[in-house]
Amino acid sequence: MLSRGIAALKDKPHFMERCFSRFSPYDHMVILYSWAIIIMAVNFARPFDDFTGLVVFHAGALIIACMFSQLSRPEAPRAVLFFRYYYPIILMTLFYHFSGDLIGHVVHHYYDADLTALEKAVFGANPTLWLDHHINIFVTEILSAAYELYYLMIPGLAVMLFISRKDEIIRRYVTATCVTFFLSYLIFIFYPMVGPRFFFDGMYQTELTGPLFRPISMFIMDTAAFRGGAMPSSHVAEAVVVLFFAVSAYGRKGWILAPIVVGLAMGTVYGRFHYVSDVFVGLILGLTIPWLTLKFYPAKRDYSRIWNLSDFDKKRQNVPDSI
Repeated sequence: MLSRGIAALKDKPHFMERCFSRFSPYDHMVILYSWAIIIMAVNFARPFDDFTGLVVFHAGALIIACMFSQLSRPEAPRAVLFFRYYYPIILMTLFYHFSGDLIGHVVHHYYDADLTALEKAVFGANPTLWLDHHINIFVTEILSAAYELYYLMIPGLAVMLFISRKDEIIRRYVTATCVTFFLSYLIFIFYPMVGPRFFFDGMYQTELTGPLFRPISMFIMDTAAFRGGAMPSSHVAEAVVVLFFAVSAYGRKGWILAPIVVGLAMGTVYGRFHYVSDVFVGLILGLTIPWLTLKFYPAKRDYSRIWNLSDFDKKRQNVPDSI
């Protein structure tokens, strides 16, 4: 007769096997990034008591990633799947916020002087200071509007893909977004730069003004941004990622976002938020990461099969009824 222990082994998949078989690549990204931030905080953040919130949040993100990875049941309600797919994007504002807390604690030097010297050697002048003599209120408003539309692009594409039930593209989109943002945040920490609006403060001769969009841009930057997160331009990087997946999902219709992306890239320099080099590196990330995601992301998987029966489970079915 089959013993009770053998029967349990035969009929029930192992708990850890079932758990880990349901992780998506972006779950791994959240877990790896959260561990990296926690380790850096423990080793470099002083006084450590000031970073309790950072550690608690990233420890919570680890737990959330593990919990949400278990929500991939094919029969799960679409509302549940929405949060299962997009929880990293929902949490991204807090990931960004806490990355700023570590700037200046791991690397104690800002690299603006080095980068601006390089740009001056390449262009003959610092582009942001050159633009200071070519300010136009209409250009300011148009580029500021493009800059602000960025904040609608990410959730906008997320909702459109979900409504269209393009689940495989969603998984790749979220994975590319996680890699883009997390890599940008790590560069912030290890290569901090305050950006032109701080570094060249006092050298600008023309104030950037506008009746609507420029004040909104400055409100967002003064409220949510932090010193040290200029390189790379994560706005440009993620905007290119959004454009890439919009075109992948909707073909020619996706190119409607291209003028916004171009305006955003120009607006980051014109608005004195980023150097040209920041935009260039952001563009490289935005083009490279989606391509790598498509190339190395696992092929389409049968998630119902993963949930119910794995290859290892099939092997266990061959366990004889008696020993």
